[in-house]
Amino acid sequence: TGHSRAREKIARAMTSRTVYCQKLPRETDGLDRPPWPGELGQRIYEHIGREAWQQWLAYQTMLINENRLSPRDPATRAMLVAEMQRFLFGEEAD
Repeated sequence: TGHSRAREKIARAMTSRTVYCQKLPRETDGLDRPPWPGELGQRIYEHIGREAWQQWLAYQTMLINENRLSPRDPATRAMLVAEMQRFLFGEEAD
């Protein structure tokens, strides 16, 4: 119902967390949960803020659209993970 969604939203707002975002170098609102599976997702959750994650999603969309990439292609997914690490952390993928 509408009331339960409103309560969930309020509860989420009251328990919002902050992180020191490595991308934006400042304290910022953190993500609600790891946005990616595994260790990389946990690292993003702990060190990247919501604003930087939204910037990544917009950049990823641009990469997919401008290069006409298929996210279903394993090579594309691997390239996007490498780009994500470079974008968020300024480093090459392992």
